[in-house]
Amino acid sequence: MRRFPRLVIAGTQSGVGKTTVALGLMAVFARRLQVQPFKVGPDYIDPAYHTFITGRKSRNLDGWLLPEETLLHLFSKNNVGANIAIIEGVMGLYDGAQYTGATGSTAQVAKLLRAPVILIIDGSGMSTSGAAMVKGYQEFDKDLNLGGVILNRVSGERHYQILKEAIETHTGVRVFGYLPKDLEVELPSRHLGLIPSGEISSLRDKIAKLADLVAKTIDTAELLSFAEAWEPSVPIVNYSLEPLFEANSIPIAVAYDKAFNFYYWDNLELLEELGARLELFSPRKDKIVPGGVGGLILGGGFPEVFAEELQSNNDMRQSILNSLRGGMPYSAECGGLMYLLEKLYDHQEREFEMVGWLQGTCRMTRRLQRFGYAELETVKDTVYGPAQQRIRIHEFHHSSVESNEPVRAFSLRKSRQGALEQWECGYEKGGGVAGYAHLHYYANPEFARNFLQAAANYLGKKPCCEVNEISRGRAGDEC
Repeated sequence: MRRFPRLVIAGTQSGVGKTTVALGLMAVFARRLQVQPFKVGPDYIDPAYHTFITGRKSRNLDGWLLPEETLLHLFSKNNVGANIAIIEGVMGLYDGAQYTGATGSTAQVAKLLRAPVILIIDGSGMSTSGAAMVKGYQEFDKDLNLGGVILNRVSGERHYQILKEAIETHTGVRVFGYLPKDLEVELPSRHLGLIPSGEISSLRDKIAKLADLVAKTIDTAELLSFAEAWEPSVPIVNYSLEPLFEANSIPIAVAYDKAFNFYYWDNLELLEELGARLELFSPRKDKIVPGGVGGLILGGGFPEVFAEELQSNNDMRQSILNSLRGGMPYSAECGGLMYLLEKLYDHQEREFEMVGWLQGTCRMTRRLQRFGYAELETVKDTVYGPAQQRIRIHEFHHSSVESNEPVRAFSLRKSRQGALEQWECGYEKGGGVAGYAHLHYYANPEFARNFLQAAANYLGKKPCCEVNEISRGRAGDEC
């Protein structure tokens, strides 16, 4: 067991302001402490804000994608050197992947981490009813540690005191403060949620104003003392993956800029721990794929927003096309899939030329096409390994693809209200795969190992254990 000061910031439902409160608390604490941020669920955008504010990479804790032991390992590993962990929840406190249980919910992760929950409530238009709401969340799962409440959208100090007295009197749960109804700081949104932090030029000023407001109306000193005094420890899990290659020996090109930035940092670091050296590049600004690499990763993001720049950078499009024609292993997720097609149509129906590796077009849509968790199985041998490799995934996209590519790579399935839904997705072509599915490699580390092995084969390099065994004249029998 190990003690980590930690707080889970949860909402009664989506839209009550838990992200605003979480960001404000991170900003206040980060002024004098090392704050380690986390996000429950498969989000990419909120963690980018966390990272911007704290200076530490935010990590995803997903109770559906990840085995419990893995989640505990990632929490403990990434907390090294931090004074406090702030874990932003997902949706409502008890909302998860299954209608009959809390799998993937904020509540599940809070209980697994033995962490106190600070519940965010929309206090507008309420007084004593706020106590009834807290009481319901308190009684629903008595194994959950409901440590406190923060009220949002309160009309003023008098309204706050009425709510605070009612909640503390009727439930015994402490109220740590509030945010006013008319916030001076509003973070802009678009079709996938908040606009990514890297696109907001005035973000530092906005966060500073939010922090000043939080420090004024929320008792952050008492909240910190509460977290530091929290007694239950986090279970320590012995978890290790042996390196596949010597450190930094397999160079992998990773697209990373404003158009492509949807990555789980634990994915990238896992590749590094297995022996990769990551070479970040910009499909918008750079002219060629980094030289000497053995693989290419094109993550998700917003290629539709930057389609004109991507189209204009013909040198990069040709460089990627030449690399893939040469057999380079690659992985393209969601936005990466969109970029590899021949054409992309944005929300205004404007047409843009993309890489052209895959036949077909991508068209932006007003409604979500796929949303939620699913189980993925490879239907043939791919860069991720032999057929029938399985991994839990998440999809979330406002676009659809029309393609004549013949080879589908994945079979997916999910349970929806008791009914099993199945479909095929993804394309296997050349040395890699492209699809809408977002993968967390810790859900099945073999996907990362197999991808890195494919990159090494492309470069003609052998695993470190095999090299060592051959050098001793034993031909790697123990590998």
